[in-house]
Amino acid sequence: GTSEEVTPPIQQNFMIPKKEINMVSDMAKWKRSQAFADYMGFILTLNEGVRGKKLTCEYKVSEPIEKLVALLNTLDRWIDETPPVDQPSRFGNKAFRTWYAKLDQEAEKLVATVIPKHLADAAPEVAVYLKESVGNSTRIDYGTGHEAAFAAFLCCLCKIGVLRVDDQMAIVFKVFNRYLEVMRKLQKTYRMEPAGSQGVWGLDDFQFLPFIWGSSQLIDHPNLEPRHFVDEKVVNENHKDFMFLECILFITEMKTGPFAEHSNQLWNISAVPSWSKVNQGLIRMYKAECLEKFPVIQHFKFGSLLPIQPVTS
Repeated sequence: GTSEEVTPPIQQNFMIPKKEINMVSDMAKWKRSQAFADYMGFILTLNEGVRGKKLTCEYKVSEPIEKLVALLNTLDRWIDETPPVDQPSRFGNKAFRTWYAKLDQEAEKLVATVIPKHLADAAPEVAVYLKESVGNSTRIDYGTGHEAAFAAFLCCLCKIGVLRVDDQMAIVFKVFNRYLEVMRKLQKTYRMEPAGSQGVWGLDDFQFLPFIWGSSQLIDHPNLEPRHFVDEKVVNENHKDFMFLECILFITEMKTGPFAEHSNQLWNISAVPSWSKVNQGLIRMYKAECLEKFPVIQHFKFGSLLPIQPVTS
């Protein structure tokens, strides 16, 4: 069953020294790892959890969920407190480094506000994923590898039992959605470069997961079909209910010219007959284009919560 995948019993003494948090060097090892299995299991469990549901529907909001939203609100406030600086180059505003330095310094404290006292030892390891999830401070870029780090951060909180099975909808609709808003603000404010962008052949310059979960939300919708998301009117009327359309709206705000030219992959997807086919195709594409691409996954961190050891079960 899926519930076991999301919240295995908490492992005692799972903390390891920081120096042992390693990066991927071997793709085959990564694909066979417990980390890969747990991460994919988490993504797919949430995919099922939001199927056919609107962002605006009723769902349970637990205390840890509220605390995660508060953490993201703090990151948002820091953007306001760190305005972009005047510089000759248009992209990659150096003020991002100042903003990032603050997160780097405060990450463990922020994580400690979300996890209960008896799990305090987990904070340093979980904080690594939070710091990785906002972009690279040297290159001032952001991409799907950073997004994956945020999903891994949430996955770790499930593994230590802070988030539970009945938090599934709130994880996507409340926490991940808030994360997306903050990332969009970062991208706009500091003019971040897309990391490892495939240009027009990628799905989007910055995100992937909201297209997966967003297409699941639309499965069996009585009148919205994939062909409708390229219609501006449909997007304007429905984006508050569906993550997928919210992403389309952001792309059209950020890019000029015909949709078929600046977002060719998405344009192709609009020809797929059903949302369930779109959803299945995006999951396959995510594995192939993100999780199995070395430039995206080379920075993925392993520790005791997401171990590099091969899957046992």
